This record gives sequence, structure tokens and C-alpha cells, in this order.
Amino acid sequence: MPAMDLTIFARFHARPGQAAAVEAALRDVVPKSRAEPGCLGIEAHRSIQDPDLFFIHSRWLDVAAFERHAELPHTVRFVAAVTAAIDHPLEVARAQPLDPPV
Repeated sequence: MPAMDLTIFARFHARPGQAAAVEAALRDVVPKSRAEPGCLGIEAHRSIQDPDLFFIHSRWLDVAAFERHAELPHTVRFVAAVTAAIDHPLEVARAQPLDPPV
């Protein structure tokens, strides 16, 4: 089976008064992550229904590229900052498309 790229969905719900900290952490990490060789694309989003709710949607060349990303200093700093500012355990889902492009 050929290797497929990896899609990441991450959810961050800020503690009361911490939405600005979550947004700042996202604004810091996204451009740095986007510049990584294995990153195929990354975007941060904010819910229009709940201003304390944020998401990351990213695509990586493969699992190894994402695992390298997870160990980089800017990612480690981001995880520490955002974990302190959210009201739930960190949620990161790894996925692949049901119908990959041919």
C-alpha cells in the first residue's frame, strides 16, 4: 500500500479569559510549521459560534514528517502554552481521506 499524506485535526477550547493566549500561540506556531519541509499545508481557525474555540487543520507528507514536527522547539513551546490555556485535554486526531485523490 503506498504511503498517503497525513491530515491532522486539533481542537482547542480556551479557558475563560484565555482566548487571546490561544490565538497568540496559534499565530506564532502556524508560520513556523508551514515552513517545515514535510508540511503540505496548515491553517488555524476560530469558531464563529464560540469565540473561545479554535482548530488547526494541517496536512503532512507522512507520519514521520508530523512526528518530526512534534519534536521541534516551536511545536513543543506551542503545546506547553496552549495546554495551559485550554479547558480540556489536548485533542489531536490523525486521519487519512476515505477517498484519496488518484
